[in-house]
Amino acid sequence: MHKLVNSRVRLSASVFAVLGLTLSGCGGNDEPSFKPLELNIAHINDHHSQLEAFTATELTLDGVATQVELGGFARQTAMFKSVANTKNLLKLHAGDAITGSLYYTFFKGEADAQMMNSICFDAFTPGNHEFDDSDTVLKGFLDELAKGSCKTSAISSNIVAAAGTALAPSGGTAYLKPWVIKEIDGIKVGIVGITIAGKTVNSSRPLASTHFNDEVASAQKAIDELKAQGVRHIVALTHQGYDADKAMAAKLTDIDAIIGGDSHSLLGDFSAVGIATSSGSYPTVVTNIKGETVCIGQAWEYSKAFGLMNLQFNENGTVKSCGGKATLLIGDSFKRKDAGGAWQVVPEPERTTLLASLAANQPQVKVLSPDAGAVATLKNYSDQVAAEKAKPIGTATEALCLVRVPGESTNRSTGVAGCEAANTLARGSDAAQAVAEAFLFAAKRADFSLQNAGGVRIAVAAGSLDMNTAFTLLPFTNVLVEMSITGAEVVTTLEDAVANHLDAKQSSGSHPYAAGLRWDLDMSKTRGQRFSRVQVRNKTTGDWSDIDPAKTYVLVTNDFIAEGKDGYTTLGTVLKDGRSVNTYLLYTQSFVDYVLTKGSIARPARGDYAHQMVITQAGKSLP
Repeated sequence: MHKLVNSRVRLSASVFAVLGLTLSGCGGNDEPSFKPLELNIAHINDHHSQLEAFTATELTLDGVATQVELGGFARQTAMFKSVANTKNLLKLHAGDAITGSLYYTFFKGEADAQMMNSICFDAFTPGNHEFDDSDTVLKGFLDELAKGSCKTSAISSNIVAAAGTALAPSGGTAYLKPWVIKEIDGIKVGIVGITIAGKTVNSSRPLASTHFNDEVASAQKAIDELKAQGVRHIVALTHQGYDADKAMAAKLTDIDAIIGGDSHSLLGDFSAVGIATSSGSYPTVVTNIKGETVCIGQAWEYSKAFGLMNLQFNENGTVKSCGGKATLLIGDSFKRKDAGGAWQVVPEPERTTLLASLAANQPQVKVLSPDAGAVATLKNYSDQVAAEKAKPIGTATEALCLVRVPGESTNRSTGVAGCEAANTLARGSDAAQAVAEAFLFAAKRADFSLQNAGGVRIAVAAGSLDMNTAFTLLPFTNVLVEMSITGAEVVTTLEDAVANHLDAKQSSGSHPYAAGLRWDLDMSKTRGQRFSRVQVRNKTTGDWSDIDPAKTYVLVTNDFIAEGKDGYTTLGTVLKDGRSVNTYLLYTQSFVDYVLTKGSIARPARGDYAHQMVITQAGKSLP
């Protein structure tokens, strides 16, 4: 009689039967064999309360610049329903469902939960932004998600909420479980949740008693627990970013796939539709610590894209192959420029011809109508916000592009005319720059302002601006704080902000932008040597001069980084020293008031940008 040996998992005889385990023939190897499995995973991430479609988004269709309606959660619902009959299907959401639009501002996750329940996800892992208004608001969102028949599992193996708090109520069931098991074709498949730790603690507002453990160690612990229960196939559902997913895969045993979020990564080749930047292939194929295949997928952001991964497992229980793609979801009406350069609706039969061509030749996009039921659900909320959203506040005379770190691979302004190469330029984020200018305008006694890149959420297209623009650009409930700070502390603060993402590998949202303050930045150097030629603009004359390390200045910033969050530890020290005044000016309203006063806004003069000269971490000088 052969002794069963399995280096990956020890299984009881009963579990062998469940998994379809059979012995190799006498004289062959002693490794057990498993029932081959095909697994399909439909997934989204980072929709950030962006429940409506993005109108007038420019793509290249059939080689021609074309405006389309992109995304929208009701269109996601239709897409998920279109693949409902796909064999052995899991439906996953990789976090950051909430915060980012007026739907969150007014309804604190209720609208998002109702729309998510139009899909019925098998599992959801909280992202860092689920904690922006602490554990209590997350609890309310999860309560809404649990209503009805869907019962989506909320999972995260590295979050430990203290007993008696919102997520672990006394005498009740904990809201977050480390993993969930789904039975697929008679075989158990484990889904392990992971939430980015440092970024959530530093960049959001969880309770101090809620602990975020190491992501890799927590994932391995959960995997081992699943293995002990006879679970052979394991998917990690993570919110920690594409690079962290790749790094984690290499450190784990027995992980087969990772469905991720947080970095808003668009994976796949979308150059044919005019999107030149991509973070990697879909799926990205790496190996775990044992050299076995791990497949990684992520589906961009804001309900714009849909991911579908196909996994084929062999008789050894490991991944034989993986495939699939991310797809952009668009509507069936189009605009193209006429001879005079004005956008015009594409008429029939040209529209019908284009639709046929897209179906046959451009698999990167999927044309479909929003799901009627989801549209009706959203209307319950949209009617309540429409009046507020529609209030005009001014105009942008040119596009204000969104960038976090100058030179980053992802163009966060894709589809906004005038922002095609925004991520490759030294000046960085026009949007963050405009916000910083608004803060400086609001704080009359401040010498300069400072804003973290991640606090600014969208690119602003040229044209009219309304309240919706402002609250989508700046969706959080921050206020402005004035701080008395020395020139030396200012430079240290800038070094803190960049070290947070370059050295500590935390959120790139910590990258600094400023008004009335400018610098040269060399990210190829070590901490303490990255910033040079730091200068201050005189508010009266407009002249620039070198910052005085010994002089005390007044800095205005948002209360979030003033508290030392997002790696801004020096500002946290200044706050604790009592060298600050809370203005209680809501930062979104400050931007609104700035636009209302100016009437129109534009990109500042190049010399007024915070970033003057920039060298990337790889040593490339940006134009």
